[in-house]
Amino acid sequence: MFEQKKQKVAPVHVFIRRLLIYNGIAILLTMFVLIIGVVGYHWIAGYNWVDSFLNASMILGGMGQVNLLTNSGAKVFASLYALFSGIVFIAVMGIVFSPIIHRMFHKSHIDDEDMHASISSNR
Repeated sequence: MFEQKKQKVAPVHVFIRRLLIYNGIAILLTMFVLIIGVVGYHWIAGYNWVDSFLNASMILGGMGQVNLLTNSGAKVFASLYALFSGIVFIAVMGIVFSPIIHRMFHKSHIDDEDMHASISSNR
């Protein structure tokens, strides 16, 4: 999907399209994980849909639990969902930042090659 080491840096419109695609993937993944949390809180903890959405959103965002959990199954689900959400957060950040980091590294590699080529031609 990204350009190879020997290729030129992608034009800006390709880079922007790549950013939109990767951000779209990150949003879809986040929405999927949020749905898992909402359904889990609704069925396991017995919360209504709005409270389920609130608690799943807060856990996924790293803020923590809002409502008090009363049964052991809900507590286990909330613990596992919090751990899972932390891993998903790291994955989403990797997805979002990968085109940017790749472009930075690719540009620095191209600049290094240009510098070495100009040094060699001056000798």
